[in-house]
Amino acid sequence: MKALVLAGGKGTRLRPLTHTSAKQLVPVANKPVLYYGLEALRDAGITSVGIITGDTGQEVREAVGDGSRFGLEVEYIPQEAPLGLAHCVLIAREFLGDEPFVMYLGDNFLVGGIRDLVESYQAAGHDAQILLTRVAEPQFYGVAELGPSGEIVGLEEKPEHPRSDLAIVGVYIFSPAIHEAVRAISPSARGELEITDAIGWLIERGHHVHSHLVSGYWKDTGRLQDMLECNRIVLEQVEPEVHGTVDGLSEITGRVVVERGAVVENSVLRGPIVVGANAKIVSSYIGPFTSIGPDCVVADAEIEYSIVLDGSSVVGVSRIGHSLIGRNVEVSGTTGAPNTHQLMVGDHSKIKVQA
Repeated sequence: MKALVLAGGKGTRLRPLTHTSAKQLVPVANKPVLYYGLEALRDAGITSVGIITGDTGQEVREAVGDGSRFGLEVEYIPQEAPLGLAHCVLIAREFLGDEPFVMYLGDNFLVGGIRDLVESYQAAGHDAQILLTRVAEPQFYGVAELGPSGEIVGLEEKPEHPRSDLAIVGVYIFSPAIHEAVRAISPSARGELEITDAIGWLIERGHHVHSHLVSGYWKDTGRLQDMLECNRIVLEQVEPEVHGTVDGLSEITGRVVVERGAVVENSVLRGPIVVGANAKIVSSYIGPFTSIGPDCVVADAEIEYSIVLDGSSVVGVSRIGHSLIGRNVEVSGTTGAPNTHQLMVGDHSKIKVQA
């Protein structure tokens, strides 16, 4: 069995970060989201992976390489424009050949892996097996309607009146029958070949499309709050390790990881936290559920429930929370007129300040 990993797309909900970086490479607990998916595929026994890339293809290639670090063999398949999930299957036809495959959306975060899904498919031999999870607001998702034996009898995209609370997760297994389906469908109103239309085509023609419920935690990491929640979930599972230098004036409690080369001086770290390699924390408070990336500097500042990416500095800031700070960003306090905010902000940014 092969895998097709989708790592294209624009990542509009995470702008401005994704103007300059692939959304699949935004880190959770200092590891890109895409890596978790690749590791899940490897752990399920899949070693041959095709990665669909878009405008950020070069960055994805540099991050993943030939796949050997994950125990995988990787082939890259460029997509000229985001023309839909079914279009990804269409252009990957030569790579996929005539064997079943997993399709995995690279910006999805799934705790617990997909081994159960793969084993269930191999035992039953369905034409397609779709991963589903129960959600509180199904009207915001693609929703599946099930028959008495767990077969999928209908699909709706963001329905006003959902027929179930089962949302489609971004992991699918398809038999070679899907290739005929993606060739048969037409673009949707938004100009894309929709995978839900291709699955619907299979159902209408009597192919057996079965469901598989998620056993672990799942998130689509397309929004800030989703990234922070995934970061929290992973950090809750870290084991405390200190490989860097922590001075005697600092206080560390809870699950805290200080990676090699990192320095902590006169600071309070309350886990769960990860401090990346060669980062420097000086006279600061780092609160729970925070990831500080490699080569960052935090001085005379307070941060909690946030993600700070590589090479950024936060200096002289009283409190930052529920934030995602990109790479090589400078956040600093200022002196001058009281209650004055001095900002230099890029397009599509979102800022919240004390009124």
